Amino acid sequence: MIPLRRPPLQQTLAADLARRTDAIRAAGPSTAAGRAAWRTARQPKAQLRLMLRRMAPGLERCMYCGDNLGTDIDHFEPIARDPLRTFDWQNHLLACAHCNSNQKRDRFPCDPLTGDHLLVDPAREDPADHLVLYLESGAYDPLTAKGEATIDVFGLNARAELVRGRRMMFTVTKSLLAAWSAAGTAGRTAEQREYLAALRLLQHADVLRGVVALHRTPALADAVLGPDLAAVLPRLVAAEPGFG
Repeated sequence: MIPLRRPPLQQTLAADLARRTDAIRAAGPSTAAGRAAWRTARQPKAQLRLMLRRMAPGLERCMYCGDNLGTDIDHFEPIARDPLRTFDWQNHLLACAHCNSNQKRDRFPCDPLTGDHLLVDPAREDPADHLVLYLESGAYDPLTAKGEATIDVFGLNARAELVRGRRMMFTVTKSLLAAWSAAGTAGRTAEQREYLAALRLLQHADVLRGVVALHRTPALADAVLGPDLAAVLPRLVAAEPGFG
């Protein structure tokens, strides 16, 4: 999971979503009213999906697991909890069918004392503040209660294919970094651009982010990547500041 930037809505779409929210409020906000309104909102859903696809990491990956294709508009706070957020743009994320329908569903854990939600919203906060990815194992560790709940709800460690996928992507990322560096040394700039494009589109974008973050701690970068690849990271961040 990586932080995401949410673009503003066009005025016409924002006004349409506000009208639909007002209709739910007028009907007496209920789960049934929210779900019925969402089910029939074909045009705004198409527009929202397009915006979410542009926000999504890699090749339109799920904003939670980072592995599968993002196919569903997920309501971060479920309609069952707050029907008035059915058409709230700040409440929409792109999820794969597995994360949306098998893992999260209507789960929305909250702190029993404060009532604050305990899921990481990657469009509002940096997931790295709540969970840490160990690149060599492919597993996450929680740093906070929110990180622990997020790992649990989305099965980030329990789904063996995700852990294996992150380990594999660590190997792929290292290979692409080495190839990018070698192409630069040889003056093959077009080839370098191809490797950068491949890095941008990788599944499990959290792996690339974890690798690049190592440039802030050179001793750790040497230990995890080896000195040759660790030396590549500052040059990569200089060439592509968005990675850093």
